[in-house]
Amino acid sequence: MGSKGEGGEHEGGITQRSMKPKISMIALGVNNVGESLIFYRDILGFPTHNYREGDEHIMFCLEGSWMSIYPKDKLAKDATVSSEGSGFSGFSLAHNVSSEKEVTQLIASLKEKGVKIVKEPQKVFWGGYSAYFSDPNGYLWEVAYNPFTDLS
Repeated sequence: MGSKGEGGEHEGGITQRSMKPKISMIALGVNNVGESLIFYRDILGFPTHNYREGDEHIMFCLEGSWMSIYPKDKLAKDATVSSEGSGFSGFSLAHNVSSEKEVTQLIASLKEKGVKIVKEPQKVFWGGYSAYFSDPNGYLWEVAYNPFTDLS
């Protein structure tokens, strides 16, 4: 019988862990690297890491993780999958804030900068308050206030 611990189940002192529960990097396949760079660096204010003019793979240092943008067709090729397809991708990215007022203010600021707002700020079914915007490639970002768990 093994015992449960932080590193997973133990058998004879050997840790059996499949993955550390952490997302290190979020890579977004984009249609236009330049346009996406302007969106993430200049509009959202994400700091770049080791960026040089003309780079096609751009990394952003976030709090607790990293994000990168890379040409969609090349990212698909790296994963050995097709880059074809459209519609809802099955996931969204989230930015949590500490109040409903902050959700409303951030969405208003993004709207002033020409960002496409997909869903205006509103109370939501799970008890919080949120809104959605999209980046130039259609990736959805939720701006949310969660009154049950501080994720800000």
